[in-house]
Amino acid sequence: MWYVSTRGMAPRVDFEGALFSGYAPDGGLFMPEELPQLGIETLHQWSALSYPSLVKELCTLFIGPELIPKEVLNDLIDRAFSRFRHREVVHLSRLRNGLNVLELWHGATYAFKDLSLCCTAQFLQYFLEKKEKHITVVVGTSGDTGSAAIESVQGAKNIDIIVLLPKGHCTKIQELQMTTVLRENVHVFGVEGNSDELDEPIKAVFADVAFVKKHNLMSLNSINWARVLVQMAHHFFAYFRCAPSLDTYPLPPVEVVVPTGAAGNLAAGCIAQKMGLPIRLVAAVNHNDIIHRTVQQGDFSLSASVELTLASAMDIQVPYNMERIFWLLSGSDSQGTRTLMEQFERTQSMSLPKELHSKLSPVLSGPRLCSQVPRSCPGSRADPRDPCRDPSSGAQGDALHPNAEG
Repeated sequence: MWYVSTRGMAPRVDFEGALFSGYAPDGGLFMPEELPQLGIETLHQWSALSYPSLVKELCTLFIGPELIPKEVLNDLIDRAFSRFRHREVVHLSRLRNGLNVLELWHGATYAFKDLSLCCTAQFLQYFLEKKEKHITVVVGTSGDTGSAAIESVQGAKNIDIIVLLPKGHCTKIQELQMTTVLRENVHVFGVEGNSDELDEPIKAVFADVAFVKKHNLMSLNSINWARVLVQMAHHFFAYFRCAPSLDTYPLPPVEVVVPTGAAGNLAAGCIAQKMGLPIRLVAAVNHNDIIHRTVQQGDFSLSASVELTLASAMDIQVPYNMERIFWLLSGSDSQGTRTLMEQFERTQSMSLPKELHSKLSPVLSGPRLCSQVPRSCPGSRADPRDPCRDPSSGAQGDALHPNAEG
């Protein structure tokens, strides 16, 4: 399995190369050169698997045994999930009228990112110990990424982590989760600006290939392919628990509602679709609605400012994983993707070509759950009991991913 940049100007890499990269050297994001296609028999076999077993099967498809032998890979994943509070790691709760909630919050920091980051950290340490190397991880956060990333690597001898925390833009709990970890390898800095603004210098750092190599830098934001890989399991697990039957053809679709910020979980769902999983994706956003506008109108443009809401992880105007989705739906058109994204970076505005927009709409819908989330709104992030939540966003057979961002 090889990985290529969405912008087509960087050499292809194997899983280890993609894992240790932030952005690709040409500014793009790494994606599999080819996607495995899953037939009915495979889906039937996978339908009875636990969440950890699904992660193992997916990782086996995308990580060659010459890099991590299958038995070792399984042990790393078991180790990653050993500290989760729920015996299933991920649990599906059934509500009324065919609505289900996929509980992704049973990790140490209560963020869904615990799931992908604990696995990613295990993969990193495997390669680092094997090669006796040291790396420095650079993370920009809107809240939950930082705390989950710190939890996954704190105390590791061969990893230092630098977290940039936007002052005043995270919840108090998240801020404390990051600033109270007294480990020598953890370094947290409060910075001015919002999470989109702090992504800009991080991207500039990773564009300096010589600097990155000299200091052994990498990122654990959802620009990292390993994060997206593990998140694919959310969609498979949700489908198998929600589908009424796998004995009909074609297989019945399930709608998966994903509260989103940087769109990493959406990208994972789109890849799962392309591999043969019959899901319909709904990108649920708040007033920071660039994905809503992109899906509805083809308008991938910044708003005048970021609106602060209760769901700080969704307060994002630059959903960088949409680049992966554009590349995927354009038929791996690297040149076209590069042109679009470079225009967006220059002008902060871009209109999708009609052909690409026509491919996006059937794959993804994008309602706004709450056009303006008031600070006094009593519901929690994407809580189905939230009085601000649009009741029309849930449909029969839905699986709601209740944690936000990529």
